[in-house]
Amino acid sequence: MAATSQASRRGQTAAGQAKKKRPKLYGKEKPRVFTPPLRPLEPRSPETEQWTLGYDVIDFAEEVLKITLYPWQKWLLVHMLELLEDGQLRFRTVIVLIARQNGKSTLSQVLAIWIICVWGWPLVLGTAQDLETAEEVWQGAVDMVEESEELSPLIDKVVKVNGKKALEIIRDVEDFRQAKKRSKTRYKVKAANRKAGRGFTGNLILLDELREHQNWDAWGAITKTTMAQVEALVLALSNAGDVTSVVLRYLRQMGHEGAGDPDGICQSGEDLLPDVIDLGMGKNDDPDDEGYDEDDEWEQEPDTLGLFEWSAPPGCSKWDRDGWAQANPSVGWNPGFTERTLVAACKTDPEWVYRTECLCQWSDGVLEGPFPPGVWEEGQNKPEVGPDGTTRIAEEDKIVSDVTVGLAQSSDREYVYMARAGYRADGRAQVELVAARHGTEWTFGYLMSSKRRDSIKGVTGQSKGAQVSALMEDLAEAKDDPELPFDVPVVPWQGTDLTNGWARYMDFVTEKKLRHHKQPPLDLAATTAVLKTFSGGATIPDDKASPADTAPLMATVAALWLLTRRDDRELPPPPPPAAVKSTDLDTSYGNRSIGTTAGQAFTSDISSIGF
Repeated sequence: MAATSQASRRGQTAAGQAKKKRPKLYGKEKPRVFTPPLRPLEPRSPETEQWTLGYDVIDFAEEVLKITLYPWQKWLLVHMLELLEDGQLRFRTVIVLIARQNGKSTLSQVLAIWIICVWGWPLVLGTAQDLETAEEVWQGAVDMVEESEELSPLIDKVVKVNGKKALEIIRDVEDFRQAKKRSKTRYKVKAANRKAGRGFTGNLILLDELREHQNWDAWGAITKTTMAQVEALVLALSNAGDVTSVVLRYLRQMGHEGAGDPDGICQSGEDLLPDVIDLGMGKNDDPDDEGYDEDDEWEQEPDTLGLFEWSAPPGCSKWDRDGWAQANPSVGWNPGFTERTLVAACKTDPEWVYRTECLCQWSDGVLEGPFPPGVWEEGQNKPEVGPDGTTRIAEEDKIVSDVTVGLAQSSDREYVYMARAGYRADGRAQVELVAARHGTEWTFGYLMSSKRRDSIKGVTGQSKGAQVSALMEDLAEAKDDPELPFDVPVVPWQGTDLTNGWARYMDFVTEKKLRHHKQPPLDLAATTAVLKTFSGGATIPDDKASPADTAPLMATVAALWLLTRRDDRELPPPPPPAAVKSTDLDTSYGNRSIGTTAGQAFTSDISSIGF
């Protein structure tokens, strides 16, 4: 009787579970945000096939590589390889945002193989933030070619030397001068750094995890390999980033603008260009600046940029199944990637880790930094929209006093950052980045320009132990130049003044006494800096340990220190000498071996630190 009862209960439980069982979760084929096509590209027909190369790649994957692509991969290939009326690719830069483990690598491998084996572009260059990742994607493509009966005979050689890996293909192609000619194509890999791709002329550039690009060095080096090519494509694939993802944030904002700004991220007035920081001091307003515009180095043509973003909508619950399907288009289609996988991650991951990794949602900040969470953002000025619809600095957010200038140089000596500090009409201090340029020589003319000189009270930067120290020495000596004397007062910044300057800066930020514009180089440095602590408890940003260059931050710290420094800081007179016996005197004074106090030793040590 008991056994029958238990069996009955099990049957009822199973029946109840069957009624409550949810339908299987399948990822969505179409991205939530995307650049709209110029004309319909679906469904497949002779008419739509003539406007994209995507269907050719899909057929190649299935018939030659024996790979069945997921629906989202097919959709992406059709739309990202859209053609113009003259037969050229519409996009030269494509940004794909998608949650982790959804098949980005397979997509890039299939495209790379088709490009070198079928389409015949001479060079595919694969990159990632670390070389090992780029080589892993490359190795997967090599395996696909070697396992294909049709493609393996095309292999000329496979170079597997670390750091020089390459797949070289020999193709027979028709030529109007002769029946056939031999053509060699290559797929190489490089690490994503400022030297990547230099010396090469690339056609297809694959950038994996663009979110890790925290400056523009690698992007500039890699993508410029396509400049001389009539046909070329830069394909960047990534998960969502955060405030440190400088390159991806800028390109994503441009893509959202082209898609109609569905999330409202283009209405914030935030300018994400890396070096658009001449605010209030007059950009390109002196003869030395004529014809020079750093924006041109990074600006993207909106008509040639395509964005395709699979992400959960802003503000959704982390348990939103529809959001899961929107950010994870491979879920359900990939037998190993199920809803249960996402449930487990949602239960165990910290919320913003899960939102970034599994929902492809952007975090407005980082989890750690030198200031309490949210304090730095509270000090940011909000731009206003002018009558012509453009954003501008509000009158109440402008410096009205004379200013002090701070200088700092990046750890690779690539950039010198210049900041100024002054007072607003409401009496609060404000810091601003005003310029960031290559080299050091430009600083002389910039500071001495008739547009600025009268408002500058002085300039400072770390005088010892830093990259900028040589420049500070040159500025100090330039006052005696007979041809063009530099008459801006140069104030040394060293010793305990360094840590005192940082302590004051932290106090101003946390006490909400300091205002600043929303400037990506400064925001990145200020929200990610790692502090170095000395034995006495004093701290200062540590450039070597920080994930981003701290120079933009230290330039503003120097400017604020000089602004708030007392001009009449005269040391009190020394106390009268105490009476001593002649036998107590140190007779080695003439040989400079007089003892130092503990305080003097600390000052000497702190004066040599870098940041």
